[in-house]
Amino acid sequence: MKSASIRDVAKAAGVSVGTVSNVLNEPGRVSPATVDRVRHAMTDLGFIRNDAARQLRGGNSRTIGLVVLDSANPFFADVAKGAEAAAEDEGQIVLLGNSDNRAEREARYLTDFVERRVTGVLVSPVGDVSPGLDRLREHGIPVVIVDRRAKDGIWSSVSVDDVAGGSMAARHLLGSGRRRLAFVGGPASLRQVADRLSGAREAVGDVPDATLEVVETLDLTVEAGRSAAEEIIKTQPGHRPDAVFAANDLVAVGVLQGLVMTGSLRVPEDIALVGYDDIDFARATVVPLTSVRQPREQMGRTAVDLLRAEIADPDRAPEQVVFAPELVVRSSSGPGKAGPDGGAPGRCA
Repeated sequence: MKSASIRDVAKAAGVSVGTVSNVLNEPGRVSPATVDRVRHAMTDLGFIRNDAARQLRGGNSRTIGLVVLDSANPFFADVAKGAEAAAEDEGQIVLLGNSDNRAEREARYLTDFVERRVTGVLVSPVGDVSPGLDRLREHGIPVVIVDRRAKDGIWSSVSVDDVAGGSMAARHLLGSGRRRLAFVGGPASLRQVADRLSGAREAVGDVPDATLEVVETLDLTVEAGRSAAEEIIKTQPGHRPDAVFAANDLVAVGVLQGLVMTGSLRVPEDIALVGYDDIDFARATVVPLTSVRQPREQMGRTAVDLLRAEIADPDRAPEQVVFAPELVVRSSSGPGKAGPDGGAPGRCA
């Protein structure tokens, strides 16, 4: 069924098309009686205004574009939730795109956002910051990098100090007496993964008898964690890691599932485990998961705030907001076989 047009409304109300347009955009210029007559006609005809066309003609939009690396990851879902809440406060909406960690898909979303003339873009980029961002700037569309710091300083960004977070996780494991650590995650080309590994290496390097093995995965999923657990299980006991630091909670959950399902290795008695992000599911796993917390929703809100600041003042210097991570200690990183029973939930800054 064809939707009613503005001409249909004008005919039904007995007014001009210009009067209907004024009722839609500047009702104060029209008498109350005429406004009522036009709105009744809209209701009777089921008229729905075409905001997209109006915004394209006017050169502005109420839409913010957001591109994330993996929309299935609860971390990004929470970032999007925070962004949506901040956008809603100003009558805006967030249009979500999932790059699936593919540069060509990210580029398509950025091109689409230009064509839609969004008011601004939030993006967690694949690899190096995409050249597509320069095109957004050429069209006067401000950009904020999310979950990564813009190293060159030409873009505003919202991130967490992942080097500090990686160091925090490794030092916690070392402090509980673990000495053969494994870092599980990938790909290494992801800046977040590289920074978390860098922090872990820094911490392990400060302990002479500690080692750090890297088990690189193709992605940051539960399935990748399970595959890594299979590799760990096959390792000879004398060389097997006694602790695992996973690059994110999804990988950590996969490692936990892979270890527990065999029944041959226990968490934390045989292998301690720490994840990253502290998604809601972390506390509900079969062994509650120790994790490095990121302020996910706050990151989304802050990114929108930075975007608005750049819209209000295009000449404003880019700003990099870096949040401090927090270690949330649960049962998965408790003492090993030789230590006392423990793992009581708590927090360690």
